[in-house]
Amino acid sequence: MLMIPMLTFAQEKGLDQQIDEAFKPVSDFFSSVIFFPVFGTPFVLILLVASAAFFTIYFGFPNVRHFFTAINVVRGKYDDVDHAVVEPAYGDVTPGGDSIETIRDESKEGEVSHFQALATAVSGTVGNGNIAGVALAIALGGPGATFWMIICGLLGMSTKFVECTLGVQYRDVGEDGTVYGGPMYYLSKGLKEKGFETLGKIAAVLFAIFCIGGSFGGGNAAQSNQATVVIKELLGLQSSSAGAIIGIILALVVGIIIIGGIKRIATVTEKVVPFMALLYLLACLYILGVNFSLVDDAIGLIISEAFNPKAIGVGGVIGVLLVGFKRAAFSNEAGAGSASIAHSAVKTKYSASEGLVALLEPFIDTVLICTMTALVIIIFNFGGFFEYGGDGTGGVLIEGVRVEGAGITAKAFAEYIPFSNVFLTIAVVLFAVSTMISWSYYGLQSWKFLFGRGKKADLVYKMLFLTFVVIGAAASMNSIWAFSDAMIFAMVFPNMVGLYFLMPVVKKQLKRYLQAIRS
Repeated sequence: MLMIPMLTFAQEKGLDQQIDEAFKPVSDFFSSVIFFPVFGTPFVLILLVASAAFFTIYFGFPNVRHFFTAINVVRGKYDDVDHAVVEPAYGDVTPGGDSIETIRDESKEGEVSHFQALATAVSGTVGNGNIAGVALAIALGGPGATFWMIICGLLGMSTKFVECTLGVQYRDVGEDGTVYGGPMYYLSKGLKEKGFETLGKIAAVLFAIFCIGGSFGGGNAAQSNQATVVIKELLGLQSSSAGAIIGIILALVVGIIIIGGIKRIATVTEKVVPFMALLYLLACLYILGVNFSLVDDAIGLIISEAFNPKAIGVGGVIGVLLVGFKRAAFSNEAGAGSASIAHSAVKTKYSASEGLVALLEPFIDTVLICTMTALVIIIFNFGGFFEYGGDGTGGVLIEGVRVEGAGITAKAFAEYIPFSNVFLTIAVVLFAVSTMISWSYYGLQSWKFLFGRGKKADLVYKMLFLTFVVIGAAASMNSIWAFSDAMIFAMVFPNMVGLYFLMPVVKKQLKRYLQAIRS
């Protein structure tokens, strides 16, 4: 997920600066509230990592024990389980009061397959942060930051399992079969079951507000801005009007997709996400292949630098650990609860089945794709192109030119792949579009929760969303990026309330599903 501006290009003064100035007071306020420090570290980051570690232990390391089970669920190996009669001993499947006789029809509740739900959710997390965010982490913290990114990704698998199980468990299904799910529903319905109805309602409303803010900013405007940056650089365009034109084209593409709802979104993402991820991984594998003798050196450097960092100004082991954890948390969004909105639309009667599918997300996003990017950059820098630590803000000097984020990755690719600027442009645009269409669904579900499920309310949200696509393409929007970060990380606080209150429900559903597939 991309929340921080990673590329820069010459822009004319005007709209971009006006937007920055307008949003700066708002972004500064929310950033100071959301990222308040405890012992010099943002508390939200401590909460994310500590909770991920706790859930990993509480559920008996599901990220390891049930990894291959999750793959089999995505493959459809256990689809027949959804058509079997549920044992009466387990009682109701959903909190709606279903009788045992109707449980066999629960599999009809849902709109997309396990694979489509995973593809939609992955498209919301696998984004430009996998290209730019990793480069930023290495530039700031050196190769050792990669090690802690991987650790955070592995722990985040457990958090994704919990929140996405709850997303299915407490979802609503409309009379027309449309599914409504996510933290808004497991907070309001789940906490009501536990006797905390008022707390649940407040937490649900706060989450929905933060999610809408995040969908307009980090899940939309930031993405269209990055796509516009690389397109303009490729074509040599500089004018702000070119950005607006590109934004309108992107808005049309996104609009055609999101008007169709989750089914059309899932249809697109199940094709685009595997394609773009495979394309990017193949490029990384090619670079690692032609530098195969250096791969073990890069891995050794990652491990040694994790505990003995030499990057300038990183602040020792704790410093490099925090850099890695923060970048991983930004990338895979484990704990924010957003992915559970997409996963709740799955066709299943076993909520834990989709929770297991969801734990694959941080593995794909952080452990696999981010690690590939890191290895490419580290091998590239064996040539001594830049100094780890850089200027302390993520920027480094390469051949006398300051470069940051995706620019570093672009330099690494250009060293080994001809016309890599074209390739990276395609990758960034695909990543941006897929992230936008997924976040449009997240924001719309939150909008529906607050303002109702009418067609007029839907249209208002979608028009606002598409407007922000154009705004993002036409402006630099540094302050909006900061605002977007604050909104998405703000989602963590109400979401964690639900995860801790309802984790016994998840444990019960996991046991139920595992027994069903074993029998």
